[in-house]
Amino acid sequence: MAAPQGGFPPQEGYAQPAYGTPEPTQSPVYGQGAPAPAAGGKKKRAYAGEAFDFGSGANAALGGQPTAGGAYGAYPPQPQVVGYQQPAYGADPNMMQPAAYGAPVSADVSQMTQQFGGMGMSEPHHMPPPQPVAQAPMRPQVQLNQLYPTDLRSQPFNVAELDYPPPPIILPPGTSVYPSEANCPTKYMRSTLNAVPTTNSLLKKSKLPFALVIQPYASLHDAEDPIPVIPDQVISRCRRCRSYINPFVTFLDHGHRWRCNMCNLTNDVPQAFDWDATLQKPADRELRADLNHSMVEFVAPQEYMVRPPQPLVYLFLIDVSYASVTNGLLATTARTIQESLDRIPNADRRTRLGFIAVDSSLHYFSIPRDDSESSEPRMLVVSDLDEPFLPIPGDLLVTLSECRENIEIFLRKLQEMFQNTQNNSCAMGAALRAGYMLISPVGGKMTVLSSSLPNTGHGALTMREDKKVLGTSKESSLLQTANSFYKSFAVECSKSQVSVDMFLFSSQYQDVASLSCLPRYTGGQTYFYPGWNAARSEDAMKFAREFSDYLSSEIGLEAVLRVRATTGLRMSTFYGNFFNRSSDLCAFPAFPRDQAYVVEVAIDETVTKPVVCMQAAVLHTTCNGERRIRVLTLALPTTQNLADVFASADQQAIATFFSHKAVERTLSSGLEPAREALQAKIVELLQTYRKELAGGSVSGGGLQFPANLRALPVLFLAMIKNLGLRKSAQIPTDMRSAALCLLSTLPLPLLIQYIYPRMYSLHDMPDNAGVPDPQTGEILLPPAVNLSSARLVPYGLYLIDDGQTQFLWVGRDAVSQLIEDVFGVPDKSQLRVGKQTLPDVENEFNQRVRAVVEKSRDHRAKGVGSIIVPHLYVVREDGEPGLRLWAQTMLVEDRADQSVSLDQWMGSLQEKVVQ
Repeated sequence: MAAPQGGFPPQEGYAQPAYGTPEPTQSPVYGQGAPAPAAGGKKKRAYAGEAFDFGSGANAALGGQPTAGGAYGAYPPQPQVVGYQQPAYGADPNMMQPAAYGAPVSADVSQMTQQFGGMGMSEPHHMPPPQPVAQAPMRPQVQLNQLYPTDLRSQPFNVAELDYPPPPIILPPGTSVYPSEANCPTKYMRSTLNAVPTTNSLLKKSKLPFALVIQPYASLHDAEDPIPVIPDQVISRCRRCRSYINPFVTFLDHGHRWRCNMCNLTNDVPQAFDWDATLQKPADRELRADLNHSMVEFVAPQEYMVRPPQPLVYLFLIDVSYASVTNGLLATTARTIQESLDRIPNADRRTRLGFIAVDSSLHYFSIPRDDSESSEPRMLVVSDLDEPFLPIPGDLLVTLSECRENIEIFLRKLQEMFQNTQNNSCAMGAALRAGYMLISPVGGKMTVLSSSLPNTGHGALTMREDKKVLGTSKESSLLQTANSFYKSFAVECSKSQVSVDMFLFSSQYQDVASLSCLPRYTGGQTYFYPGWNAARSEDAMKFAREFSDYLSSEIGLEAVLRVRATTGLRMSTFYGNFFNRSSDLCAFPAFPRDQAYVVEVAIDETVTKPVVCMQAAVLHTTCNGERRIRVLTLALPTTQNLADVFASADQQAIATFFSHKAVERTLSSGLEPAREALQAKIVELLQTYRKELAGGSVSGGGLQFPANLRALPVLFLAMIKNLGLRKSAQIPTDMRSAALCLLSTLPLPLLIQYIYPRMYSLHDMPDNAGVPDPQTGEILLPPAVNLSSARLVPYGLYLIDDGQTQFLWVGRDAVSQLIEDVFGVPDKSQLRVGKQTLPDVENEFNQRVRAVVEKSRDHRAKGVGSIIVPHLYVVREDGEPGLRLWAQTMLVEDRADQSVSLDQWMGSLQEKVVQ
């Protein structure tokens, strides 16, 4: 069954070349000794010292990197799962649906599985026989994922293992009403365990977390996130637990009643359930989206509204102090808003905008309607910061559709109003209070754009960073909020449906730790641009693109999230940016589309069902003023067997859960306790596996772990080395605080990339990399390479990308032909390093490198919405040392100043486990 050990099974899409035989399609690589072009053939340049095949060269490492192979890391063909395909190398795990969930098991397959069981092949021979457990009634026998033990020391980690989809969810036949692809796609909701222990004691014994990673949106815009919308306003919910009808309910009494899959109560089917209101005729129940899809959106009827749906409101609080005018923030902000007015969602023509400029006073602007006699905006200045008041009650929030032309006139004049300022004060706390007074009757978003530390009035902050404290136990105090104003004000905002987003640009200390408190409790986000200056076109372009996408994204308003589950399960802890209003209700004044949330699940009583379900529901108002409910339902099999729990654990979801735990621990106890907790956890998991499932002792003293969790120790090391948690005396507090914000909000695919960045070898990439796929038209990326300097050849060109920053690494022996083709300069000495944009040079290789850089930034292909456009830094191996060291911090498998290499880490884990 297993593939040949040490290599991927041959896959569609790549003909595996025989090693050592140059393939006719492969470009010879650049440099000495490249073969002469065949007569009449296309001349190809070569950039390396020798010709490589795919599967060797830097992509497979010097000396041959073992590909993640066979039964190791890859799921072997699962007889019980029909249609589950081996992922193609580099395939997007989000785009790959595991098996037809719950596909019926054919008789001969189950017989075969039993025969394998009889031969002792279903589980490794050293596993103790399962202990007899009191059987739950009527538990269908379904072969769950099998446990494939691997040795982490003898089989080194391969980056391709991060691309495997999680172990498939194997449901008993007939779990869903109709045999459709009913279960929730992994990009919207995934569980850390794809087989759920029936008791809390089994969960505790496993030491694995049971949690859900929920990302209700996969895109910034509805048009790119095609979720079935049910417009008929017929919403059937359980009378007792209030769960929404879903594909896993059971119909009784000739279809007139349905049994809830969460609490077992029998409910009546609404009369209009089988009636098509648009065509005014009976409808086919089998076609209803809420019975065929686990991911639907209902248009909510009147009873889901406390008040009429609120309009979209953006109130911009713009810092106009000396720092903000001189670094170009004011001018860039005004121009970007002006150019993005058409992109701001306004389908219902109710969207409203307001502007407050802030220095040592508050400057309000009254903008007349387009049909009034005057087009001149009026500025009203309030200098009383202790009790800020609204100078005029109306006219400060204007309707975009009615004042469009005059808003443009105002934005064109805004920079001139303050261009000669010498004012260094910033009363942002007072501005926030004034803004709250202005929009709290309606609700909406306050967007703060600031280049200064709020240093006067309410919430005034002081410069508290001390270089001597960095890297010591006292550093953690700098990550706490310095002024209680921010948290108490955030809670007040949440109650009035006001959300705050922070765009921070200071070249000096700005106290991100305190300011990020506002987005954390109001469903917002903190965007940090250290050392930003509009005079650098890369800085201006990055912010303009991101801010324009921010303004265009279709956020939900006045939203609440609730997660329900089968009786016996309870949602115990919630992580993410929102306010926890009651034990199980999370409140979001605005619901962003580029964040994920983690919910820990407790098992309160023994679960007797073969399948448990969890359902997340987000009630929200769309940007177009429609009240909607987005419902996600996930069904998971239950088990009484510890081996099933481990074999079905999802390493990426587990890493996401612990990233949120680590941020929480950092903010409550400090950095060192957070790092120690991560290390203790991975040791505990390895020990548990060794003691309970690997028979206690392993001959040869290897480090045993299941194939589906092989990347977990690497992800834990990468987390400990991440900017947010790393032990270092060189990381400015603001940088660290901004990284902690990312670790606790990024959607799963971006979080994994932020923890373990992507590295691609470009100088010898396969012929099909950087060009569109003939079938899909999508640009293909080269295979990813492990993050180790052992993978870097001195004549190479590499892209390293953590989703926030990209580095183009140029080896010290890179040939001049490569430099000229990519950068358009004749010699490496003329190569400009640092932040830049790649030039468009007229040759095929330049086009392909630029396509790879752009494709690597493509969030949509990863199944997530994000406004971030990473900066690209060109780094020469023999160039500027600071830049080089920064790029090298991405190589998480290497040793760094105060941290261990992957090999040392594995060695220390092995010592601790064996003790």
